[in-house]
Amino acid sequence: MRVAALLVAAGSGRRFGGETPKQFLTLAGRPVIRWAAEALAPADLLQPVGPAEPIFSALAGLDHLPVVPGGAERQDSVRLGLEALAPHAPDVVLVHDAARPVVPAGTIAALLRALGDAPGAIPALPVGDTLKRAEGGRIVGTVDRAGLFRAQTPQAFRFSLLLDLHRRAAGRAATDDAMLLEAAGRAVRLVAGSEANVKVTTPEDLARLEQALLGPLLPRVGTGFDVHAFAPGRRLLLCGIEIPYDQGLAGHSDADVGIHALCDAVYGALAEGDIGRHFPPSEAAWKDADSARFLIHAAGRVAARGGVLANVDVTLICERPKIAPYAPAMIARLAGLLGVAESRVSVKATTTERLGFAGRGEGIAAQAAVSVLLPA
Repeated sequence: MRVAALLVAAGSGRRFGGETPKQFLTLAGRPVIRWAAEALAPADLLQPVGPAEPIFSALAGLDHLPVVPGGAERQDSVRLGLEALAPHAPDVVLVHDAARPVVPAGTIAALLRALGDAPGAIPALPVGDTLKRAEGGRIVGTVDRAGLFRAQTPQAFRFSLLLDLHRRAAGRAATDDAMLLEAAGRAVRLVAGSEANVKVTTPEDLARLEQALLGPLLPRVGTGFDVHAFAPGRRLLLCGIEIPYDQGLAGHSDADVGIHALCDAVYGALAEGDIGRHFPPSEAAWKDADSARFLIHAAGRVAARGGVLANVDVTLICERPKIAPYAPAMIARLAGLLGVAESRVSVKATTTERLGFAGRGEGIAAQAAVSVLLPA
């Protein structure tokens, strides 16, 4: 029996919030989608669906078929992935959400066994909480929970049947693939789900999964400070965002003082020196370099150590330009570079009450603090 796995990663993660879709955020040192892909290892073929560039980056080193762009809705994405798998003629397909990084041992084997007497099977958990129906913020009734289950993924199906049903249902909305078999009157078996099979929907879900995956962690704190003088004829880049201003900052790279301070804070928390140790200003390779590269490297060092970046806090110190209008964009940019939720990033500004070089408008300073959790 040839088994294919369809990894659906085209969602934008609107409920989670932030610039980076949740499936590409870092979880315990690796992207969420990579955890999900590795959990599908029993499959013979892996077909990712979604944006090509971040998927290639997140799945580097893993065997998978060429990435297929997603559609407008989840059902469209699944259908496109199935069409891409059709030439490979698998017998069975597992459809899995990239935002579910943990597939408990035995789940896939149980699904495949269940396909012995049914064309579809899904993992599910019985509903244990009392369910209420509400309107306008008020309870209008209680729902009988008997026989109700919470559906999870991966869901397993006979490939040819699922492809045929998706082709027939093109343009209709289905929140999971089992719905198509239900509508066609085909049997779908239930196998035991697990509370560990969490779909990342909120930042709290991500934190809970990190705690479960990493075990005991020790907190580490790092601080960073940087200063750059104003320089005519250069762009002003702060925390990865270009600010309209009549001059930029002097420096060997792009002189992003906010990112430089933040990099030093991350390296400090890891006891790995400072930004100059990793990217010496004496080297021509870093002349006018995008400081985003430095921050990506710093975040990568946290991941390489098996750690988690708990939060970052950056303070920009200047009389002008005004920072507040750009702070939300800066937070989104830093969160994306670090691969964390925006709720873990703070950017703010202050002045020196016109004292010192910053008060005289000669340049900008930045200080940063980070907290990192590393394995004990």
